[in-house]
Amino acid sequence: MRSLIFRTVAPVIVGLMVLFSIFVLLRGHNEPGGGFIGGLIAVAALSIYGIAFGVETVRRAIVVHPLAIAGAGLLLATLSGLLSMVFHVPFMTGLWVYPVILGEEVPLSSVMTFDIGVYLVVVGAVTSVALSLEERGED
Repeated sequence: MRSLIFRTVAPVIVGLMVLFSIFVLLRGHNEPGGGFIGGLIAVAALSIYGIAFGVETVRRAIVVHPLAIAGAGLLLATLSGLLSMVFHVPFMTGLWVYPVILGEEVPLSSVMTFDIGVYLVVVGAVTSVALSLEERGED
């Protein structure tokens, strides 16, 4: 699968897929979608990149070990749930703040940070599995 055409088109496809995964992530805390689906789209993008250029290129591109990404996401999701306990409401209750940034009110919530945590867990865990499978396929 390492044809010249595929290796030429792969970076464009991967860039668009990563952008779309972030769109699905940010849209998902109020609409269908969210961290899990966005994470799967990002993993598909990384897998395409790995098929085109090899596993080592993907590992260099993501810089951090995939399981470290999953761990950071798990920590962020857990802290998002524990934040509600600080305000004496049930665990995982969504909390909202509305800071004004550049004259525009921006709604931020613990639901969004939970979704980002789920996104990172999916990206880290599934990427680790996908890269391992691709490495075994190269042998």
